[in-house]
Amino acid sequence: MVKRSGDLVFSLAVLCLGAPLFLLLGLMVKLTSRGPVFYVQQRVGRDYRSFGCIKFRTMRRDADHVLGLLLAQSPDLAEEFRNDYKLKNDPRITPLGKFLRRSSLDELPQFWNVLKGEMSVVGPRPIVRDELERYGDCMEEVLAVRPGLTGLWQVSGRNNLAYSTRVKLDLRYARSCDFWLDIRIILRTIAVILAPKDRGAY
Repeated sequence: MVKRSGDLVFSLAVLCLGAPLFLLLGLMVKLTSRGPVFYVQQRVGRDYRSFGCIKFRTMRRDADHVLGLLLAQSPDLAEEFRNDYKLKNDPRITPLGKFLRRSSLDELPQFWNVLKGEMSVVGPRPIVRDELERYGDCMEEVLAVRPGLTGLWQVSGRNNLAYSTRVKLDLRYARSCDFWLDIRIILRTIAVILAPKDRGAY
């Protein structure tokens, strides 16, 4: 109850106070590339429930089609995507999208997911269904809690980490989450976002 109350208060504050920034970023996305302002992807949440994880769109409109062509033409990219479910130098990302991803501003709309109870401010990574098998026997414990907008993996190297390390961090949080751990992760998230060094956000 304490965690959910904190999620509600924090997400409401961000959505209300950050409304001008949301409008500005949405306008920038709309004016700099063709397509919708938001991108919604189905993720797996608590107790295996699917939900639409919302972000500011950072890729070109035909990104899914382009990804299929890229993976078919390049075995190296196909291997990278198979290992990480991301591409470090992804040609589908728009110039504005690169900035939004590196600053993590693309994830601000997920406070709406938090408000709806689909996510928490702090928690394990929200994953796509294809990633479930990568978690093995850990999956039941990880999905016993709501996925988070931020979490241990975001403040520990993010996409620079091996996938197995991400799984261990998610499991560690699910097993030991408490109020003070959430506070420490939030403070470390702010520091990571403001830090000039590579944060593994791409």
